Amino acid sequence: MMRITRTRHSLQMLLTAALISLLGISQAAAVEMTDAQREELSRLAPGLTITNEMAEQLRAIAYDRSLPLEQRVAAMRRVSGFPDDAMVKRRICIWDIAGRNGPIYQAAQDQRLRILEFGVDVELLPYTNEGVMVEELHSGRCDAALMTGLRARLFNQFTGTIDSVGGLPTDEHMHVLLQVLADPRMADRMVSNRYVVMGIAPAGGAYVFVNDRSINSLARAAGKRVPVLEYDPTQARMVSQIGATPVAADLISAPNMFNNGVVDVLPAPLIAYEILELYRGMGANGGVIDYPLAQITMQLIGREDKFPNEIAQLVREAFFEGYEDIMEQLNTEAAKVPDRWWIAIPDEDKQEYETMMQDARLQLREEGYYSAEMLTLQRRIRCRMDNNRGECTNPVE
Repeated sequence: MMRITRTRHSLQMLLTAALISLLGISQAAAVEMTDAQREELSRLAPGLTITNEMAEQLRAIAYDRSLPLEQRVAAMRRVSGFPDDAMVKRRICIWDIAGRNGPIYQAAQDQRLRILEFGVDVELLPYTNEGVMVEELHSGRCDAALMTGLRARLFNQFTGTIDSVGGLPTDEHMHVLLQVLADPRMADRMVSNRYVVMGIAPAGGAYVFVNDRSINSLARAAGKRVPVLEYDPTQARMVSQIGATPVAADLISAPNMFNNGVVDVLPAPLIAYEILELYRGMGANGGVIDYPLAQITMQLIGREDKFPNEIAQLVREAFFEGYEDIMEQLNTEAAKVPDRWWIAIPDEDKQEYETMMQDARLQLREEGYYSAEMLTLQRRIRCRMDNNRGECTNPVE
């Protein structure tokens, strides 16, 4: 999660795409532009008129996967006749728990000179408080924002369900899913309520860190204190169902609570081990349960009036092309967890976990929290990779 934006190709594609994003091509037959887009187009390209025919050409080029991404961007510029010396302004907000000095923000900042070469004047704004950043995206202060998949659910339920508990057992499952989502045939699912999902990147598995190695089963979690995100009431209910005590927290306070002994259990990605010094919370008797609860993501959410879906399609594909580079970084961080911390659990306990997680997904689907379509897609991927699973012959998702 902390090094996702080190993928230079993804950043360059994102901000190159901003050059033509103000064209405002829409899914509709007619060209629709906001007043702000018209004003920006008039300033940058006086006399340029975007016709329906041009919009259709741009749309066809954007979704033509037979061409490399760079060729598609170049072709779209030629079709639009967009001036080479035009300078577009965009504000990208980035959640980094370490703020301006953090690895996500620094990786983005390193790319700013390259971005200027593409004619895009990008202002990068770091946020340590993800909730505040989300409000800034709502208000229009941010044109796009990089956030956790859990937050992204507030903008797009379909992609926000990727991080469902137990939905993707391994990073191999995640790779297959992201390949599917990068296909132009999924483009319509990426737009919701005037926001567009511009990119999805893996952030690794979420594991359970404990301060007592005896907490190696659901039964033994009873009575223990577990942090739950304040904006996600379903987490508190799930924790209560296993007999544990939910403690309200956010992404910044939860690790501190664990390290200071305020809570006994902390779900977190492995890359948090060193960055957030979680070994302090585990102390002499703790460890990490060797079973991921979920595969989590970081998602780039943009305002559709700033980044139309045709442009976002190019960015989504660029994100997917950087998958292996991202996983290399994640695996490097995960390898920093010493072997002595791992807590093996019996196979029968793993089955108990799997049953509990499926029950939770079904309940959250019925309550409208999870997307039924995403849960079905994840189940199909699980069965594609292991058709001996019971859910493959008797599907409920």
